Amino acid sequence: MSHLTKVAVLAAVATGAAAPLAAQTAALLDSTFREWNSTTGPGCTVGVDFNGQRTTRAYGMANLEYGIALRPNSIVESGSVAKQFATAAAALLHIRGRLNLDDDIRKYLPELKDFGTPITIRQLFSHTSGLRDQWALLGLQGIGPGQAVHTLPWILDLASHQEDLNFTPGSHHLYSNMGYVLAAIIMERVLGEPFARFSEREFFVPLGMTRTQWRDDYRRIVTDRATAYAREGNAWVQDMPFTMVHGNGGLLSTVDDMLRWNEALTKGTIPGGAELVRLLETPPTLTDGTTIRYALGLSVDDFRGTRMVSHGGATAGYRTYLARWPDRQLSIAVLCNAAQANPTAYTTQIASRLLNVPAGREAPSAPVAISRAELEPLVGVYRDSTNDQIVRVTMSGDQLTAAPGGLLVHLGDRRFWNANAGELRFIASGSTWKLERPQDGWGHFSRDEAPPTVRSSDYVGRYRSPELEVTYEVVSDSAGGLTLKVRRAGNLPLRPAYTDGFAAGGGRTIRFTRDRRGTVTGFRVFAGRALGVQFAIIQ
Repeated sequence: MSHLTKVAVLAAVATGAAAPLAAQTAALLDSTFREWNSTTGPGCTVGVDFNGQRTTRAYGMANLEYGIALRPNSIVESGSVAKQFATAAAALLHIRGRLNLDDDIRKYLPELKDFGTPITIRQLFSHTSGLRDQWALLGLQGIGPGQAVHTLPWILDLASHQEDLNFTPGSHHLYSNMGYVLAAIIMERVLGEPFARFSEREFFVPLGMTRTQWRDDYRRIVTDRATAYAREGNAWVQDMPFTMVHGNGGLLSTVDDMLRWNEALTKGTIPGGAELVRLLETPPTLTDGTTIRYALGLSVDDFRGTRMVSHGGATAGYRTYLARWPDRQLSIAVLCNAAQANPTAYTTQIASRLLNVPAGREAPSAPVAISRAELEPLVGVYRDSTNDQIVRVTMSGDQLTAAPGGLLVHLGDRRFWNANAGELRFIASGSTWKLERPQDGWGHFSRDEAPPTVRSSDYVGRYRSPELEVTYEVVSDSAGGLTLKVRRAGNLPLRPAYTDGFAAGGGRTIRFTRDRRGTVTGFRVFAGRALGVQFAIIQ
């Protein structure tokens, strides 16, 4: 057989192998996104690159008013998937000596308060800076997303008014979009040009990402942009991000361009090369010695025994996920224009089938029997005093249930696990129990039950936050219940959660403070990504 004949035979074999793989992948995608394959609702675009074979599909509508269907090259806003693009820009500037990721951010942003411990650019990207999240703070002001057109200078002004941090820089990990907006401003000051222009010149053009751009002006006309929707009752309504803020999110792209980006990271062909990839994928270590899973704009984790690099996104009605398994030559991009879509779950389903691994997370070890008598003393409400996160542990039959979480599997020595809550560990503390949860740094929860009675008159009054420049009012109704009145946000019932602590809905907790005489002097608001925002009583 001649050399040319051998080449022809090998090519035919390769083509024959590729065709079934592509067909199988397409069938898997059709099955996974069956519920979105409709002409009456929004949907998803998806791209899979597996062993060098690329498959892209689209399901549902890009625009319901004009009857335009989604196509694989439809442009969708990325949400927080964009964060890795912001970190890549900063990493490239770091490699070129234009800035240092370990610089104190006040070198570039003197408007910010000196908190005593420097905050580095690297900490902005790893969510370990302690800065409060912009959307949480704006929500507390009653002017969150959709209620105002926010800008980069607006977020900088918000940051400059922060009186305290969530925690000492480097000691904890708590997601904060503000860090990425500040990083974008830093880069613009270093570059002397818009951050978006630098990204286009240094990344998008060289990598052939011709349909990718930053949404630095939401008013700009973008051809083939899919409209975002959310479900309200039985109808779809538009749910678009009307904001100028970008860096934390705001990237417009397609699944094909996202796969190009993943390929460049996997092969090290991205501008900045292997050094840039190393910077993005190296997770930091907290001051207590814990190495977290979140690196710089990317989560680096184990997926059923295989290394996975990924990030999800959500902004207005857009839902997205971008993941890759470098050692298995697999890359998946899912971009949806429906708020009810779950790209993370779809990606997990697709990857599990292609990699032939279990679809669900498995317990780290075999279950260990434990009696009901041993479980009952563990029931109660546990609170993390640093962030007011509450875990409620109850009995369900002869098993423990954690809320949030679900049924818990006992692994031995009062260690429990489920796929949602992760690991929970109960530790004896005198006559009671404490709870620990290892998740990007240990969370420590103490049992703290709600008081049987609440004296509402202690809390009634008007409270003001100098940091947020807003005033809240606490009022009592005829039945003795308490309500928090927030301008623009309406009335929020306060439900007793623990002594001097109340749940205010939306994951928020109000913790009242007292002086030595026991008189209420103010309260602190814990709003997920904004912890301990102070309000002082003014009446």
